[in-house]
Amino acid sequence: MTTSEELEALEENQDTQKDKYLTFHIGSEDYAIAIKNVTEIIGMMAITEVPQTPEYIKGVINLRGKVIPVMDIRLRFEMEPRSYDERTCVIVVHLKQSTVGLVVDTVSEVLDIPEENIEASSQFNHANGSSFIFGMGKVYDQIKMMIDVNSLLFQDSEQLQALNTSEEDD
Repeated sequence: MTTSEELEALEENQDTQKDKYLTFHIGSEDYAIAIKNVTEIIGMMAITEVPQTPEYIKGVINLRGKVIPVMDIRLRFEMEPRSYDERTCVIVVHLKQSTVGLVVDTVSEVLDIPEENIEASSQFNHANGSSFIFGMGKVYDQIKMMIDVNSLLFQDSEQLQALNTSEEDD
């Protein structure tokens, strides 16, 4: 049973995360995901390949005893592969009882992007990777492509769901 104090703390935490986005680079473009889905950011580590998964699923990592699938966002967006370097990061996200690592070129910062500064991107939904983009966030004179983490993780990705299901069966 949840106490009123726990509910207040939960509501306060959700309030502090409202309009906050973690921004990162892939190639020369800036992207953003809701901070509420981000668990942590880690450097690259050994990835164990898993057979018969899409090219963008790089494999799994062992993060403090938990097996987590890893997706290369660059490949998910059908961009040219790039060698990982010291700036390459894994953004660990949690959504719908699934934890997944997202490989990005570099992480930038956490920004406030209010709803009124986000324009819907429906006119772009047919380009590569754009079905994962729900809007264009305007920050000063820059544009951040706003990623829908749900679509990114679960659209056409039965293998990812299977990896997460097997991890939960342990």
